[in-house]
Amino acid sequence: MVYLVVVYLGSLFSLLLNSFFYLEEFTGLVVRQFTLRTYAQLFTPTNLGIFGRTATMALIVTIADIIIAFPLAYYIARFASPRSKTYLYIAVTLPLWSSYLVRVYAWKLILAKEGIISWFFDLFGIQFILDKILSIPSIGGSSLSLSPLGMFIAFCYIWLPYMIVPIQTALERVPKSLLEASSDLGANARQTFQHVILPMAFPGVVAGSIFTFSLTLGDFIIPQSLGNSRYFIGQAVYSYQGTAGNIPLAAAMTMGPVVIMVVYLLIARKLGAFDAL
Repeated sequence: MVYLVVVYLGSLFSLLLNSFFYLEEFTGLVVRQFTLRTYAQLFTPTNLGIFGRTATMALIVTIADIIIAFPLAYYIARFASPRSKTYLYIAVTLPLWSSYLVRVYAWKLILAKEGIISWFFDLFGIQFILDKILSIPSIGGSSLSLSPLGMFIAFCYIWLPYMIVPIQTALERVPKSLLEASSDLGANARQTFQHVILPMAFPGVVAGSIFTFSLTLGDFIIPQSLGNSRYFIGQAVYSYQGTAGNIPLAAAMTMGPVVIMVVYLLIARKLGAFDAL
């Protein structure tokens, strides 16, 4: 409790405090006087674009991970044998045992011009079809390894285990007696899934979305490694703090994701997501 209050909440309070200071343009020094002028800088078109770009990516990644994770989690919870369930669970969590940086740079190589995707497309002549018939730029190189699509693919892969496990946990908690009762009352498989399984698994979906949304919102490595010149929040904070030395603006920029996640967590709590964590 002491660690949580001093280290975690203390750091957040320090960020909040610094966000109300401002940088003197002439001297380049931080003026420790209470003001809202730093927060006013967040509403410039550039910073609003950074917030919108990051939040949009976080939302799209969360939705994609839900679509990918739910069928696998459903199979693990309902159809896999105990032995298969163990192997599948290990397969899902195995990437988490390796270095985060290794996984990111592995995707950078996979999506590069010399990567396996480009090689596969060239091998089967798909790239020729994309170039000549559909007028789609070449796969690989800057089109994927340094692009929003490349970031999206890497984000989905990196955070997918954090979506699968909460959904699987929620599905494991659905009593078989409810499924049997639904069948006895004449419901078909689709109706049982829609009215029994999905509502009871929904807190697990929201719980998983907390991880995928928040981690994407604040990530710095993937946008830095696979992104282009269009900044995300993590890169902007690093630039304001490191390159420009504008600590108040960096702190104010950090408060944006904090506010977004506080609102998101309050909504998730209302939806019962914490029961599935």
